[in-house]
Amino acid sequence: MNKKLTLLIIFISILTYAQQPTLFLIGDSTMANKENPDKNPEHGWGQMLPSLLTTGISVQNHATNGRSSKSFRTEGRWNKVLNQLKKGDFVIIQFGHNDQKVNDSARFTNPYTQYRANLERYVNEARAKEAIPILMTSIVRRNFNENGVLVDTHKEYPLVVRMVANDLKVPFVDLQLLSEQLEISYGPENSKKLHLHYKKGDDPFYPDGKDDDTHLSKLGAESIAKLAATSLKALKTGLEKYIK
Repeated sequence: MNKKLTLLIIFISILTYAQQPTLFLIGDSTMANKENPDKNPEHGWGQMLPSLLTTGISVQNHATNGRSSKSFRTEGRWNKVLNQLKKGDFVIIQFGHNDQKVNDSARFTNPYTQYRANLERYVNEARAKEAIPILMTSIVRRNFNENGVLVDTHKEYPLVVRMVANDLKVPFVDLQLLSEQLEISYGPENSKKLHLHYKKGDDPFYPDGKDDDTHLSKLGAESIAKLAATSLKALKTGLEKYIK
């Protein structure tokens, strides 16, 4: 192969990659990539999503542990996404878990005012870059009562996401509903498999054991990612072309 042909192939490859759409994920720990995935039992559902997509789209998962719709912006994390956004890109927006933290001024947002305004701002700024925003509700916490009823912990926040999606005509996935159905299908005891429940000595990553009903095991993350992908495919935003 001569030098000119090699350079031409490289140039075409770079051009193709530059034109390729990117799916950006912004959110909290339930969506985030986790370090040391071969040993760490905890996984974010966004970490498992790329395996369900074709090579025609790239994925940047900017979701970060402990972030709310407020702190994700004030820490400059949204700017890193916004500066890259181009026409035809997609942005999945999923906050709520940490917006509820009423004793944390860096993260708490009132659901009907600041939280709503933050979601609207993410949507409008993504659209200004001609990217396609997609809103999602938070995944449910495993919170069964003594009667085996799954009790909601998110209160007004999922409703506000739905309201913003409806008012601004934003593609919407009710991941709270889908994850509720998943948890209920597993039942109060078996649903522990979807989360991080380990007795002392069960797993070297948690030598003292672990009881966590918010974050996901690999099984839980894979299950949520599949539910998300199926719903995203049905939205007909253009993203469906890249979902296996």
